[in-house]
Amino acid sequence: MPIYGTRPEAIKMAPIIKALEASDVLKPVVTVTGQHREMLDQVNELFEITPDFDLNIIQPRQTLNAVMAKNIAGLDEVLEEVAPEAVVVQGDTTTSTAGAIAAFNRGIPVVHAEAGLRSFNIFSPFPEEANRKITTQLASLHLAPTSVSRDNLLRETVTPEDVYITGNTVIDALYDVVDKKVPFDDPALKDVAADVEAGKKVVLVTTHRRENQGDAMRGVGRALGRLADQHSDVLFVLPAHKNPVVREAVLPFIEGKENVVVTEPLAYGQFTHLISLSNVVLTDSGGVQEEAPGLGKPVLVMRENTERPEAVTAGTVRLIGTDEERVYNEVTTLLTDSAAYNAMAAAVNPYGDGKAGDRTVSAIAELLGVGERAAEFDDGLGN
Repeated sequence: MPIYGTRPEAIKMAPIIKALEASDVLKPVVTVTGQHREMLDQVNELFEITPDFDLNIIQPRQTLNAVMAKNIAGLDEVLEEVAPEAVVVQGDTTTSTAGAIAAFNRGIPVVHAEAGLRSFNIFSPFPEEANRKITTQLASLHLAPTSVSRDNLLRETVTPEDVYITGNTVIDALYDVVDKKVPFDDPALKDVAADVEAGKKVVLVTTHRRENQGDAMRGVGRALGRLADQHSDVLFVLPAHKNPVVREAVLPFIEGKENVVVTEPLAYGQFTHLISLSNVVLTDSGGVQEEAPGLGKPVLVMRENTERPEAVTAGTVRLIGTDEERVYNEVTTLLTDSAAYNAMAAAVNPYGDGKAGDRTVSAIAELLGVGERAAEFDDGLGN
């Protein structure tokens, strides 16, 4: 039973579900919580996934505790009805941890996809760092995307035989979708695509992290406003998160600027198309740190730490925090210094080769005694 509830989970779970559907020995019973609603549905539609169960727990401005409680209660009923051989959870969301807790309490083995990521700061990212550490304690099989994640698990005394390096399924999903060049619905983005054809540069911006909300995010907004004024020939594109707290912090500083395009959140296919058109990505997202390097795009991460250090080591991602002056200067450097830009754009992406879904299913089959693991993914990091 794959369990997921947010758009990032759906993107990374889709290759696993497709590989399960193709398996001769395993059958998926797809269960979604609806922790994200519209964005989740968009991804399921893109990958032609129809959930078997949908808890639809989303409510406006509900607390993390309310989300956790609703998830556990709803999933418990589904687990009692289905009694799956194993549960698969992905990453570090409230849904993934709730799924692990609900399954563990019923004695059902937990498979943790994208296991072993660590920032080593329990409050950043919040609540994701705590979620992933809790899920590690409950999992029977830990699917690490890279050797760095594997080593994190081994340092926490996870049994080595229970850890397996798959690569990250986000690269499977990315390669599947980006070639489709999913057309934009928003006329403003159609204009952006035309401007790119004419030679304009694009800076793609995403921001939503809870720990950045408030003064830090307002600083990001001020930096974006200054960048737009200073680089009038560059387009700054912000798919604005639905959270009103995010919008209220950022949008006042960029409204009315001709070279700033603010859109609603994009469906995954359109978002990958936008990444492919971009020159620089400025983000506090986790998944974008993996996706953009896969397309050769330099990524500036507006966080103080990251649980995805592999691309930082490789050189395609740089941590810059949220200080207004630092954000302004780092983006300006990539827009004006071709050597600095090329050094990041040419770095190798260590996150995957497009076969993580198949590896994942081979490991689940071995866990359940109906198959053998494929060879592990070699991320080239030499760990």
